[in-house]
Amino acid sequence: MKGPGKPRPVIWFEEVGRGDVSRVGGKNASLGEMVQTLAPKGIRVPPGFATTAEAYWHYVEANGLKERIAYLLAEMASGKAPLAETGQAIRSLLLKGDWPERTASAIIEAYRELCERAGKAEVDVAVRSSATAEDLPDASFAGQQETFLNISGEKALLDACRRCYASLFTDRAISYRQAKGFDHMGVALSIGVQQMVRSDLGGSGVMFSIDTETGFKDVVVVDAAWGLGENVVQGAVDPDEYQVFKPLLAEHTVTPIIGKTRGEKAQKMVYASGDRPTRNVPTSKAERMAFVLSDPEILTLARWAAAIEAHYGCPMDMEWAKDGETGEIFIVQARPETVQSQRAETAFKSYTITGKGRTLATGLAIGDAVVSGRVCLIEDARDIDRFVDGSILVTGTTDPDWVPIMKRAAAIVTDHGGRTSHAAIVSRELGLPAIVGTGDATLVLHSEQEVTVSCAEGDQGFIYDGTASFETETVDVTDLPETRTEIMLNLANPAAALRWWRIPADGVGLARMEFVVSNHIRVHPMALARYDQLNDEAAKREIAELTAGYADKTEYFVDRLSRGLARIAAALYPKPVIVRMSDFKTNEYAGLIGGAEFEPEEENPMLGFRGAARYYSPRYREGFALECRAIRRLREEMGFTNVVVMIPFCRSTSEADRVLEVMAENGLKRGENALQVFVMCEIPSNVVLAAEFAKRFDGFSIGSNDLTQLTLGVDRDSRELAELFDEQDAAVKWMIANVIAEARKAGAKIGLCGQAPSDHPEFAAFLVECGIDSISVSPDSFIAVKKQVAAAEAVRKC
Repeated sequence: MKGPGKPRPVIWFEEVGRGDVSRVGGKNASLGEMVQTLAPKGIRVPPGFATTAEAYWHYVEANGLKERIAYLLAEMASGKAPLAETGQAIRSLLLKGDWPERTASAIIEAYRELCERAGKAEVDVAVRSSATAEDLPDASFAGQQETFLNISGEKALLDACRRCYASLFTDRAISYRQAKGFDHMGVALSIGVQQMVRSDLGGSGVMFSIDTETGFKDVVVVDAAWGLGENVVQGAVDPDEYQVFKPLLAEHTVTPIIGKTRGEKAQKMVYASGDRPTRNVPTSKAERMAFVLSDPEILTLARWAAAIEAHYGCPMDMEWAKDGETGEIFIVQARPETVQSQRAETAFKSYTITGKGRTLATGLAIGDAVVSGRVCLIEDARDIDRFVDGSILVTGTTDPDWVPIMKRAAAIVTDHGGRTSHAAIVSRELGLPAIVGTGDATLVLHSEQEVTVSCAEGDQGFIYDGTASFETETVDVTDLPETRTEIMLNLANPAAALRWWRIPADGVGLARMEFVVSNHIRVHPMALARYDQLNDEAAKREIAELTAGYADKTEYFVDRLSRGLARIAAALYPKPVIVRMSDFKTNEYAGLIGGAEFEPEEENPMLGFRGAARYYSPRYREGFALECRAIRRLREEMGFTNVVVMIPFCRSTSEADRVLEVMAENGLKRGENALQVFVMCEIPSNVVLAAEFAKRFDGFSIGSNDLTQLTLGVDRDSRELAELFDEQDAAVKWMIANVIAEARKAGAKIGLCGQAPSDHPEFAAFLVECGIDSISVSPDSFIAVKKQVAAAEAVRKC
């Protein structure tokens, strides 16, 4: 019972809420909030209790430590003692302290009750530090204090609690508080004692309710590895990564998982015995090849993340664990996300590489900046004193001990870790570009080497030899004028699609399927459909390696294509996203793995076996069926009904009929499930017979490059004829004006997806004058074209 004037040293999670940060710290206040409010809604949180801030101060006072700690900190502040010496001295004082009898009795009594609740003589617990100044919306304090796992027994618990108190003064914690302006003597430590989830037999990880790289708020990012979660948090393993689109989670008939990447997961942390309660062991080959979570489990976690975010009213950073004995999943921590949620939504800086050396290493890009500098390679934390300020830190992995030098780095590169690893989280908070999970950076890079770290090219980060040239542009989307003409985006790279979510575009006017195939699949679809008949043994081996984990090799194509396109469809959902079916030329198809056996050699591939002609041909019909399967999955199973299909290079109305028939055979029938089908207008026949094409399609998209080439009879790739290639030639403009008029007469939509409006303001004005419905441009041209169109519309009104 609480005595008068004597606050309780221990309090159960269900008795505290998020208003109790000053009492039990941010971490424990959040756990209590979830136990109270979210557990009744089905979100499982392991039970436990917390020591209070008063208990910490009582421990400090009972051992006569307050003045001694203040003196040591003052000596450090005046420069008379180094950080490392000060931290070590304070930690030693706290570790040697004796427990006040009242506090120790309260901890032991609560532990015994937790054992009774669990029905065990000695329940295993996680002992977590929770400082009274952590998990605030603008300061995460991630990893500054210690967590101890698999603690069992009263004596071991009291020892772990004492070590938690000492961890309030690790070098990294002292350094972090100084950087954030917190008074060391004004911060107390609460200890959370939480029943362990047997994730050593299952899996665990971290998740965010916001995209950690782009700030896109409609995505949940989940990282997962086998065993206890410390390996994921510290970046000691390369975890699985899953991305889930939040707006479609409420529709339980769809599976909006837009990204699934299998990590190496080379080791896992499991229970140990004796003085070492945990240890790392290698994972089996089967574990490395398997995903940690099933799709239903991924969706459950994503729904919980969305619910937790809705409850707290801000993007959240959470840790989860799956019990290998029961199969149940639990949330073990939740705190506000402190980086992307603080960034302005209306302005961002865009980097573009304009010249680069050879690629030395690749990994996951953290942030979106580009930095050039000299490498400082440090493989062991004992050598961090050798770090050269302003260098690019290259190491195997980081933990909180590395923070003092990380904040002095220009960029960070690690061999291991995922997007939720320690290196990634700290880099974001420091505003540094980082590339994690390279696998071999410490092997291929060396100190004093000049390199460029590029995180500006999508999800994948690149380390280039030498100093690359790049351009930066600050993009501000505030106060853009309204336009009748829709301004849409041309997108191709799924890895970079989410970075453009801030642009107030009217949709995606052109999503190029072939880019996804060449960069994310790499295999010719016919080589997958007829794998057993392939003669190229080298190609068969490469395909076997790429498709490992897929029982059906064609599923590799469908899965990766649908998820790649889903990222593009998600970026501007629910606005329309027009996906053009593959438009490779035969020489480009032949360059795909296994492609040479299925492609004819042509003198002029630009005018050859491309576009619609392929889709019903025996040469490619099975490949087109896989494209259709991917689109059908994207729309019907994943829920992206905002996707519109577009057919390229359709030479005649009879060809249009054949393609539409083949699509219907593969489950894509125009009009069913609100499916719209557009056609590219890039051949003079599309203009001449526009009224007939309009009967078969819902809309047109003018491909100005091919239309110019075929109207003027100019090879668009010819250097000799470059000056004759002019999209503003009178003949080309006549074609464009006429097809716009015919489309409007037929009630069909019509847009243009070419570069001309970006390069020539007068061409944008011409399109507006013709009454075009939409113009689709590259993201970097959006603001300029939007303003040009607004000006043209204003003149037209006059």
